[in-house]
Amino acid sequence: MYLTTENKKEIFKEHNNSETDTGSSEGQVALFTKRIEHLTGHLKTNKKDVATQRSLVLLVGKRRRQLNYLKATDIVRYREIIKKLKIRK
Repeated sequence: MYLTTENKKEIFKEHNNSETDTGSSEGQVALFTKRIEHLTGHLKTNKKDVATQRSLVLLVGKRRRQLNYLKATDIVRYREIIKKLKIRK
């Protein structure tokens, strides 16, 4: 699988400063972004994979909702995570 336990721990450690804190918004957004990048690459080669396309849309919506929550609660953390992950301009 493309996302092993070690990879997830690295993602959470990089964005949370703790590999055991898997529930923070920054860690969740980083994990969603990694999964979105993987699915996007898959869809570039498999254009007719409708199930993957649907799951990509759902995942983007989850990330958007998580970012909206983070924006409403702590704007500084929101700006840091979008800058670090290069989600927006």
